[in-house]
Amino acid sequence: MADNDPVIEIFPLGAPPWPTVDPFLFCVHHHDAYPAGTEDLGPDPALLTGRDIGMDFAGQDGWNMYHGDVVPGFPGHPHRGFETVTYVRQGLIDHSDSLGAVARFGRGDTQWVTAGGGLVHSEMFPLLESDRPNPLELFQIWLNLPAEDKLVDGYFTMIWDEDTPRVQVDGGEITVVAGALDGASPPAPPPNSWASRPEADVAIWHIRLEPGASWELPRAKGDETVRVLYFFEGDRLTVGDHEIEVETGVALEGTEPVRLTSSGDEEVDVLMLQGRPIGEPVAKYGPFVINTEDEIRQAFADYRRTEFGGWPFDRQDPVHPRDEGRFARHADGRVERAGATSGSGP
Repeated sequence: MADNDPVIEIFPLGAPPWPTVDPFLFCVHHHDAYPAGTEDLGPDPALLTGRDIGMDFAGQDGWNMYHGDVVPGFPGHPHRGFETVTYVRQGLIDHSDSLGAVARFGRGDTQWVTAGGGLVHSEMFPLLESDRPNPLELFQIWLNLPAEDKLVDGYFTMIWDEDTPRVQVDGGEITVVAGALDGASPPAPPPNSWASRPEADVAIWHIRLEPGASWELPRAKGDETVRVLYFFEGDRLTVGDHEIEVETGVALEGTEPVRLTSSGDEEVDVLMLQGRPIGEPVAKYGPFVINTEDEIRQAFADYRRTEFGGWPFDRQDPVHPRDEGRFARHADGRVERAGATSGSGP
């Protein structure tokens, strides 16, 4: 490796979830070519033959039902000790949670949820179009919480497409989901997020470069900051002195700038996750991420006893009406519609 080469490791992405580094715990790219929807906002039941309904991750016909049985998605399930960040490129998601918050979001929106001491949420993928396909593409990222914030109150945040900065560069564009770039700053993350601390240097950027375009990824703010590039779409990408092919990840030190070049014949898309490591022990089991095995056992005991506040809906996989637009109703009753706050309900 050459002097001042910021590349730490190059690795194949492989099957999801993709490898991550502290402070990130999980990163998955869902890309489903869903068919037209029925009156129930799911696929035609005839298309479900041969699927393991309730645990469908096989990618049959280019899409999954996941844990859904009528509408694809993830019915109510608990989390504790971390945050979910869901950035959507195509399609829509219907969200419901044990705080009482609900939303329909997608098409450039990002949802940021602090699970903290315990939260149950549902993420369903309604097939709204009855006469044409319903493609869905999203990233779900898990960001860890430090021990002192593991059991904070849950918090629900929407970052709408209209409020998400996009920095134009020569031959490309960077979507700034978290962290500032060239003076462009997205809305603030939840108050107890590791990303809310300036010294944590957390950034989530979607980098798009046209064929032949080049852009220098600037030096991070902190000497301890690490970053990972996920090259998920395109042909070839040159990272500093390293040319890589699609479906490849690159771990980088943040202390040096690095030039990215779309060196093939196709536009490239790259997701970057960046942050200063929390540097604490991590104990994970399913939906819970705490610091010790004893705390994992306590999380299960607490969930069995309290259900993290209970589920305020009449079904585990709630979806909103077909004609509902992008909106969010917070636990306090405040309603947002695609970035504009309203005082009335959906």
